[in-house]
Amino acid sequence: MTHVADAHSSLLDVKDLTVGFADARGIFLPTNRVNFTVQRNQTLGVLGESGCGKSVTLRSLMQLVPYPGEIIGGTIAWKGRDLRGRSAREMSSIRGSEISMIFQDPASCLNPAFTVGNQIIETLRVKAGLAASAARSRAAELLDHVGIASAKERLTLYPHQLSGGMRQRVMIAMAIATKPDLLLADEPTTALDVTIQDQILTLLANLKGETGMSMVVVSHDVGVIAQNCDVIVVMYAGHVLESGPAQAVVHAPRHPYTRALLDAVPKLGRGGRRRPLASIPGQPPSLATLPAGCPFQPRCPHRRDGCEEVTPRLDKALPDHGSACPMVN
Repeated sequence: MTHVADAHSSLLDVKDLTVGFADARGIFLPTNRVNFTVQRNQTLGVLGESGCGKSVTLRSLMQLVPYPGEIIGGTIAWKGRDLRGRSAREMSSIRGSEISMIFQDPASCLNPAFTVGNQIIETLRVKAGLAASAARSRAAELLDHVGIASAKERLTLYPHQLSGGMRQRVMIAMAIATKPDLLLADEPTTALDVTIQDQILTLLANLKGETGMSMVVVSHDVGVIAQNCDVIVVMYAGHVLESGPAQAVVHAPRHPYTRALLDAVPKLGRGGRRRPLASIPGQPPSLATLPAGCPFQPRCPHRRDGCEEVTPRLDKALPDHGSACPMVN
């Protein structure tokens, strides 16, 4: 069993995590030497465009990388011990108990053939060891706690009978059922309208305050990450391009990609007039045809000679606020 000596001060310590997918064209790395740390009672946000490797990174923490992907390098130290060295039985006991996850699409994660009550009850019986009657009572309490009215009656409903926001609340109820130390949320507000998004994010923040759990929130929405996270990790083409305290990253971004993401957020000018919406030119690169050097350099407004030689690794120029761009900093 691998032990990581310096990880005991943090809940989760990820070092040089690399995930590879192989096909006829070669091996692609949606997660390429990724590093971050999650402290107790902290919310870390992973920000980036679709396809940058956020969800793969999150799934790797649970050892749930979809086939044909696999973790090919790095460590995932959970309470000081590397999860990569755990047996399948140990990982099964950790998932849903110590670490829980809210997946991106609750409609596809909830079983359409069973009522939501049966699915929560099964979680409680397997993970918490509750008897059937106690599990049913606890399931109703959980639904009520996450803001679902008439909780006892709603236990008898099937997923398709619930709205998208209510299905997400059911997923949250299942995730917190065993009072985990860490909650992973993969795009928790996708496909929800703005009002429901705000309700879900407020619910998660309140649950964190009540339980003291830590969270890792993945999103492509700058506002979601900026307003709800203590630390931000910015990913692009599998690499971490910037990482630091949320306020520092939002108000003093150090990497051109982070600045471009922030510039693309709609803003109001004087008199309440909407400013022209900025955009990032081009498209994120395919992992099969990454450009040389910095993966963002073909789209970067600050591109210079030498960007093709840059190795995208965070610097140490500022305490706790790293950037992978040596050309601008």
